[in-house]
Amino acid sequence: MASTANSVAPLSVPASGPNIKPGVAPLRAGQGTSFWLRRLHSLSGVVPIGAFLLEHFISNSEAFKGPIAYGRQVEFLNSLPGVFLLELFFIWIPILYHGLYGLYIWYRGDTNIASYPWSGNWLYSSQRWTGIIALAYMVQHTYYLRFTGVHLATHPMQSFAKVQAEFQNPWMVAFYCTGIIAASWHFSYGLWLFAAKWGITTGERARRRFGYLCTALALGLILLGALSMVGFFRTPQQPLDSNAPENIATRY
Repeated sequence: MASTANSVAPLSVPASGPNIKPGVAPLRAGQGTSFWLRRLHSLSGVVPIGAFLLEHFISNSEAFKGPIAYGRQVEFLNSLPGVFLLELFFIWIPILYHGLYGLYIWYRGDTNIASYPWSGNWLYSSQRWTGIIALAYMVQHTYYLRFTGVHLATHPMQSFAKVQAEFQNPWMVAFYCTGIIAASWHFSYGLWLFAAKWGITTGERARRRFGYLCTALALGLILLGALSMVGFFRTPQQPLDSNAPENIATRY
């Protein structure tokens, strides 16, 4: 959840209000270690979490090619050397920190949309709420695929059927759609915030242009997620079999 309190300054103010310059407020130093915690939170949203998100969307798009291609992709990822340590230190620990500290920022933050409906306030609020939705989506998604039913690390060719089985529930389909949209927007706008706050994009013109790229990225990720879901829907229902012969745990 790559957001910080007061992440985007107002674009305009009422005529009677103070003269506030438009733009993006710098990272707040805070007190004690909060400055470094916020910096680490901002950075972790891009690397490694953002990189993992891009990889995950690309890997899932193999579902559009069918069960075999999707299963082989899952098998390949689970056969990487030191996959447990890679996931622990480059996925789960960063996500845990980013998510929990993001919740803390969300709890401590405040907005004034009702009184001052500036675009910056709306964007900041959308960043907070899409972060909450994306976190809930990741928890549910991980729990279902990793800790229930067929163990996909040892039966990767059953992964397509397992996702298909979940899609038999229309509420889960709606949840997946919402999670994909939330994660896509949260990462893309978080990338824009990261570039602005770390001094990568300086000036309103550079931020506006990069904003177009980030918007295109969000739409592209949503499209990629939609194509992945189409792959599950257009393929006849695959049977789930926990005794399937493909067992990479005995191969490596």
